[in-house]
Amino acid sequence: MANNNRELGNFLRKARSQVDPEQAGLPPDSRTRRVPGLRREEVARLAGVSTDYYARLEQGRPISPSPGVVDALCRALGLDEAGRTYLHTLVGVTDAPARRRSRSVQRLRPGLRQLIDAFDGEPVLALGRRSDVLAATRMAKALFTDFDQMPVRHRNYARWMFLSEGPRSLFVDWEDQARAAVESLRLEAGRDPDDQATNDLIAELRGKSAEFHHWWEKHRVHQRTHGSKHLHHPLVGELTVEYETLIPPGDPDTTLFIYTAEPGSSSRQALDLLAMWTLTGAGAPRPGTAHEHD
Repeated sequence: MANNNRELGNFLRKARSQVDPEQAGLPPDSRTRRVPGLRREEVARLAGVSTDYYARLEQGRPISPSPGVVDALCRALGLDEAGRTYLHTLVGVTDAPARRRSRSVQRLRPGLRQLIDAFDGEPVLALGRRSDVLAATRMAKALFTDFDQMPVRHRNYARWMFLSEGPRSLFVDWEDQARAAVESLRLEAGRDPDDQATNDLIAELRGKSAEFHHWWEKHRVHQRTHGSKHLHHPLVGELTVEYETLIPPGDPDTTLFIYTAEPGSSSRQALDLLAMWTLTGAGAPRPGTAHEHD
């Protein structure tokens, strides 16, 4: 719990620094603000708690806020759904049932693998804990990279995003995609702060990627539920894919990412062309397979 207390304090400090006082409904204040965002006493006032109590939360003191106080802090800080979930998780007052975390090697159950295989003509990724890549359709391998060709311990989406050269040229919006990967990993780490494999991954990425380290220090969280990716693919050119995520009932540690393109669009035509290549062009170079960099 000590790690969570420290992370809670760091998260609260970062969150209040990003709140515009005027948008938070505070009256004009002639005092000079030494740092951006809200002051501690302003967060405390908006949340209906004492400044001393809130200060002790930011200091990482061993305090257990009630669900009502956590909800009030979420409102005061203007947190989105991912931020609210993360804050509730840190203090252990989430209404959701506790996730049973297995420390064993994660594998897809046969039924899920068969389901993924049924999406043969579309890009689908199955990500597990800490964004480990558990499975990918042939189209996902052609669109992103062939994770099966990597050593098992390297088959991780966040690791690929930061430590391989391929994604930087593949994603037109690499910074947005990379930052979202960091924020998703922080949300994941908050659910099980004592997981050694997750902590090892974070330590490796912080040590090898200045960008990862910078964004990690922002203490932002993000829940990837849907969105889009803009790519410049070496074989089929520019395209945009939309994704939706599915979490199988009874398997909360696995998320399916299903990528599609609007029917009739140039992006759909590019995907169809890529699908034809996967069936006929086995000798052509694959995207995203550049060597790692330190």
